[in-house]
Amino acid sequence: MKRKALITGITGQDGSYLAEFLLAKGYEVYGILRRASTFNTVRLDHLLFDGQREKDIGIFLRYGDMIDSSNLNRLLEQIQPDEIYNLAAQSHVQVSFEVPEYTAEVDAVGVLRILDGIKEIGLRTKFYQASTSELFGQAKAPQNETTPFYPRSPYAVAKLYAYWIVRNYREAYNLFACNGILFNHESPRRGENFVSRKITRGIAHILAKKQDYIYLGNLKAIRDWGYAPEYVEFMWRMLQNSQPLDLAMGTGESHTVREFVQEAFSYAGLDWEKYVKIDPRYFRPTEVDELIADSAKAREALGWNPKIRFKELVKIMVDADMRAVGLRPIGEGDAILKEKFPDRWWGPD
Repeated sequence: MKRKALITGITGQDGSYLAEFLLAKGYEVYGILRRASTFNTVRLDHLLFDGQREKDIGIFLRYGDMIDSSNLNRLLEQIQPDEIYNLAAQSHVQVSFEVPEYTAEVDAVGVLRILDGIKEIGLRTKFYQASTSELFGQAKAPQNETTPFYPRSPYAVAKLYAYWIVRNYREAYNLFACNGILFNHESPRRGENFVSRKITRGIAHILAKKQDYIYLGNLKAIRDWGYAPEYVEFMWRMLQNSQPLDLAMGTGESHTVREFVQEAFSYAGLDWEKYVKIDPRYFRPTEVDELIADSAKAREALGWNPKIRFKELVKIMVDADMRAVGLRPIGEGDAILKEKFPDRWWGPD
């Protein structure tokens, strides 16, 4: 029988790439999405072929919400998944300052709801929790599994609760439950209000004469940026391990937001200083200065390293956003993907 995987947050960047990855592995993939008055499956549309039945595609979408425990329990009982990937979250740090209570309900208590459902049902499954490098906050870089946490936003605080409740339920009830502490990972499917995509999409719109400027906040922030499609394989590998571990993963390469801007504009042949304006609205009430991964433990445990580096990531994203507005991409990003992943397909940008 095919293994069953349940993905919360399947319509997001990571969820859509993970669904593709698991389908290629032969899984039946079940995804939870929130009911909305408009379709929000754009990242999955290339998988949801018109006229085909769910069982023919291998992907099954069910309505649900992280703040509705009765619904979550019912889905767990009906699906009986072998693996659960909890990627659902209010994931924007700046927005968490505006909706802190909702962020806590989804990102913190939502995790408890799933874990308690697993325990009460007696479900034999493996559980992956999408944790975040934002847990480290102001902790000295580089950061790894032993670095003390210092969260600096409602989002990070909610994720810290989730991290510890996973560890608590693992130890108290012998669940296979683990935390993947992933550092920033981007792609052409990244939300348009995240800084990396805001930059690359803005460049494409400037080239297409649809936009004059990009408005950004703190250009000094230092981040460890990786390529999202690779990171979903890391999630899967964590659940194939013989024991549940909490692991940090990133490239170990750090760059400022300013460097991301410079690299992206240079690749597109533009002078960034003519098009970037600083807007105080995009500064956080409490900033996180430097996040850099020390992934030695994860690499040793799982034998896996990301292939795409910073400059390559920027080119991939700029090419994709140029294509999205009807421009011919420069092409270096496309060439990188063909060279490094000749036998793998991640669907359209």
